Amino acid sequence: MAVSIELTKEYGYVVLVLVAYVFLNLWMGFQVGKARRKYKVFYPTMYAIESENKDAKLFNCVQRGHQNSLEWMPVFFVILLLGGLQHPTIAAGLGGIYIVARFFYFKGYATGVPDNRLKIG
Repeated sequence: MAVSIELTKEYGYVVLVLVAYVFLNLWMGFQVGKARRKYKVFYPTMYAIESENKDAKLFNCVQRGHQNSLEWMPVFFVILLLGGLQHPTIAAGLGGIYIVARFFYFKGYATGVPDNRLKIG
């Protein structure tokens, strides 16, 4: 049984949002790289240990902000792409809001105070 899916031109907005999220995650990855150099946490260490590094919490907050975003990426992509099939403009709009929220989540988390991840602006 063959299934045919017709994509509307508005589905392009969904793809644009997906690409924007990829770029946001790349930017977060660069921030983690900068934090590695700044706090002297070298590969392959994933998280710093407080007994070995006085700035462990600061680095770990930057790392967790990015890691959490990566963990939720597949869920976001599936919801965005499938929801966009029926309602592309709504999916793209909500996806754009999610990306902005993710940016502020990361910026707040990267301050070194985990509770700041829940504040926008």
